[in-house]
Amino acid sequence: MFEFSLLSAMTFLPLAGVVIILFIRGEQEYVARNSRYVALFTSVFTFAFGLFMFLQFDSASAEFQFVEKSNWFKPFGISYHMGVDGISLFFILLSVFLTPICILASWESIKVRVKEYMIAFLVLETFMIGTFCALDTVLFYTFFEGVLIPMFLIIGIWGGQRRVYASYKFFLYTLLGSVLMLLALLTLYAQVGSTDIIVLMDNPVARDLQMWLWLAFFASFAVKMPMWPVHTWLPDAHVEAPTAGSVILAGVLLKMGGYGFLRFSLPMFPEASLFFAPMVYWLSIIAIIYTSLIALVQEDMKKLIAYSSVAHMGFVTLGIFTATTQGVEGGIFQMLSHGLISAALFLCVGVLYDRLHTREILRYGGLVKNMPKYATVFMIFVLGSVGLPGTSGFIGEFLSLLGAFQVDMLIAALASIGVVLGAAYMLILYRRVIFGVQVNKDAAGMPDLNNREYGILLSIIVLVLWLGLFPNVVLDRVSPSVDKLLTEYHSKLEVAAGFGNVIVGVEGEQVK
Repeated sequence: MFEFSLLSAMTFLPLAGVVIILFIRGEQEYVARNSRYVALFTSVFTFAFGLFMFLQFDSASAEFQFVEKSNWFKPFGISYHMGVDGISLFFILLSVFLTPICILASWESIKVRVKEYMIAFLVLETFMIGTFCALDTVLFYTFFEGVLIPMFLIIGIWGGQRRVYASYKFFLYTLLGSVLMLLALLTLYAQVGSTDIIVLMDNPVARDLQMWLWLAFFASFAVKMPMWPVHTWLPDAHVEAPTAGSVILAGVLLKMGGYGFLRFSLPMFPEASLFFAPMVYWLSIIAIIYTSLIALVQEDMKKLIAYSSVAHMGFVTLGIFTATTQGVEGGIFQMLSHGLISAALFLCVGVLYDRLHTREILRYGGLVKNMPKYATVFMIFVLGSVGLPGTSGFIGEFLSLLGAFQVDMLIAALASIGVVLGAAYMLILYRRVIFGVQVNKDAAGMPDLNNREYGILLSIIVLVLWLGLFPNVVLDRVSPSVDKLLTEYHSKLEVAAGFGNVIVGVEGEQVK
């Protein structure tokens, strides 16, 4: 008998808000105002469900919790299967936290087709939560691909001048990789006879088939991250997307690729993951260094932050495929930290864009004089982005590099260059915008943060500093699931290698 439990309620509650908004009728201003309030209240209630889940979560358990399962397509063995473990917990919390922030950030800036805009965000929230809760491949694929539709509309309708080009580029890039993943999922079903993710984890396929399936999944997840060289859609999407679109894109959607690596690539294709790990290392290094150098010469603030996101995701993929405890936990923490910091940086850019309607760095300067509160808030997020100790950015980068040092000293040393370059482009951005010469009288007359903007950014500051000072809030809940993942990963490698070709070290590093 199907039970409508916590995860289902949290996943589909935003759709209830959509239904209410659809019934709002009247004058345009009346519809816009009420649509905003319904979307905000719905997303806040969804966030309350997320907090309740966090408080009820058993941090000592590595098993899936709040599990619900019911037959969906019984003849094919496809089930509605949902559950949360330490790996997916914080991605769900990130989704439900950033959605109300996006709605608040759009409160005044979105004035056209507000009703449809709020519906798009609520539908997007359902798909995001569902992606991280799904324990059936068909259900996962439905949510994973469903995310494309509202995001395509958000960029294409409410974006900038080249919004149609950017939205189609975003859609086609991500869809192409996902078609290959769909073929891989069908192949897995044919081989194992199940679409259940837990069953597939426990029944790895033959090594040769693993190689092809790993590449098919990699095509989808690498685009979503995005990894070099399939990252080119991201700067265009960020530049043309409205502020809230950039926030949710950088904050949550980019994390779906990393989550896919952890949920599918490592546990289901261990031999292929080990074989292709060196390739991932070098792609990560190129992403870290190359995109950091590109960020150094950007004149558009959004493009600079977009390229910095590619570099930060390089640390994530590097950490995950080290298959060490520190590396994987660092990758997860980096994704969570980046989700908060990059979202806040895009919000900071949005504050300036709403006032002056330009993102060109050289059009600003000397904002510390007329926007001191903004200068302080922006400084905290810039320092978090460069990995200053005491902020969440430091923990993720440090653990990822620590995992890399255990596997390959050269790779880790090259990745460390990215930390220096990251500090360079972010501090140059801050110096030019906040302390540079005021060349624009309009910039000199801009008002400081209003209460709404200050409240939004302050809530993220609290989390960035809290996670930086007390990282065990995350690590204690993530560690059991990561330990279980890596234990099974290395044991599968030992069995496959006949205890000969792969030796698992004390800390989980791979030694050939």
